[in-house]
Amino acid sequence: MAQTNNNILKVNNLCVSYGHIQALKNVSIEVNSGEIVVLVGANGAGKTTLLEAILGSNPVERGEILFFGRSIVNNSIDKNVRTGICLVPEGRGVFSMMTVSDNLLLGAHHNLHGVDKQLDRIYEWFPILSERSDQIAGTLSGGERQMLAIGRALMSSPKLILVDEPSIGLAPKIVNDIFDILVDLNKKGYSILLSEQNAYKALKCGHRGYVLETGNIVLEGTAEELLNNTGVREAYLGA
Repeated sequence: MAQTNNNILKVNNLCVSYGHIQALKNVSIEVNSGEIVVLVGANGAGKTTLLEAILGSNPVERGEILFFGRSIVNNSIDKNVRTGICLVPEGRGVFSMMTVSDNLLLGAHHNLHGVDKQLDRIYEWFPILSERSDQIAGTLSGGERQMLAIGRALMSSPKLILVDEPSIGLAPKIVNDIFDILVDLNKKGYSILLSEQNAYKALKCGHRGYVLETGNIVLEGTAEELLNNTGVREAYLGA
């Protein structure tokens, strides 16, 4: 996987609180163009909170978020999506009572220019979604719903894709398929910030990573460095 040093996202000393509980404590990360950057951490470490703060759905208490050098702190979700950020949420968040095609079209609601071409591209990348285009999303398998969630995010023509815990609840073979899809999207030019409890799978497909514990970044490095780190292996890789 090719890697560049063209910085597109920079988070500096970010603090986010829920009432009296500080969920993120001076968190700093960055994503360069063409990278898959992995957020490793246990449930409750702050991974989802960080992604949602970047998207704009969690208010920022202190710190800055720069996207292509411009502050997006506390922008609305819609404004950030228009700027080029999208989120594939945990739990395969699709509209279960709508068809596959209607779910995909919702992903392009802010920019319908060229939507047919984009829809054709998604169907080319995910042939199963083309086969299921008129099917109600709630009747899809877990893996198919995850593909639909990714496809819907891609319909917004993003410059950065935030992916939150894509492997949860999926069979091992489907997990492999989902990570293969993320690697393939990265090869197509998409930059990805990936939150994942399956540290081994995530780091095997990533370029760099950060380890989050109780709202703090406690370790960072290349994916290979983290895979070979004794503490990471014991805490997250079962070795």
